[in-house]
Amino acid sequence: MSALIGLCIRVIHAWALLGGLVLLAVVLMTTYSAAAGYLVAKPFPGDFELTEMGVAIAAFSFLPYCQLTFANVSADIFTAHAGPRAIAVFNRLGSLLAFLFACLLIWRMWEGMQDYQTYLEVTAILQVPLWYAFVPALVSLVLLAIAALITLRYPQNHPDSPLAAH
Repeated sequence: MSALIGLCIRVIHAWALLGGLVLLAVVLMTTYSAAAGYLVAKPFPGDFELTEMGVAIAAFSFLPYCQLTFANVSADIFTAHAGPRAIAVFNRLGSLLAFLFACLLIWRMWEGMQDYQTYLEVTAILQVPLWYAFVPALVSLVLLAIAALITLRYPQNHPDSPLAAH
């Protein structure tokens, strides 16, 4: 089981790095398009469509990593005076909610992707099918569910956590 968890952790890390590369590509494309638009009045056609899809894909790809590293937004004001036992309970509750939320989103995103495939909705300029962006988002949500299960089993600062090694 430990080898499987280690593999999942490595995949989640790689997925987040891939999301970072997608975001870097969006920045480079946007910079090129803005410069080309300014210098030669010929921006990259459909750059805003690709920016929307790329940023969404990148944002989804960071969700599992944030869950795995306990980097999600939290309201420390509620736990500032809580003891370690209460914080561990809150961590596990947060992981359970993240898992349930990921499962709900997987279901709804899957249904949404099927609708976009059925009705073949595409972007206005480049004619890219919108369902293409759903595929990496769904992968991200599955990885989020896995990360939530890992953090449910190994809450923050757990002595046996395989997360400390990564």
